[in-house]
Amino acid sequence: DIDMVLLMSVNPGFGGQKLIPEVINKAKELKQLIKQKQANTLIEVDGGVSNKNIEALKNVGVDIVVAGSYVFNHDSKEKAIKSLQI
Repeated sequence: DIDMVLLMSVNPGFGGQKLIPEVINKAKELKQLIKQKQANTLIEVDGGVSNKNIEALKNVGVDIVVAGSYVFNHDSKEKAIKSLQI
């Protein structure tokens, strides 16, 4: 009866960090467990999300991402958001 699981993909404390690569495998394992249990749980990843890892996150079943620093530190917020749409 879990609606959503949030995976923190950076060490807490400050923005602009790179995504911890092991989180991709954790998300993949979590997605397999969700399917096995026939649940409707969403997976959210927060931290280090960028155009360089968004496709890998989607491919393992991540449903929602938080990409604050990537968007807000980009010259064009619109281009940054567009680059995350896959």
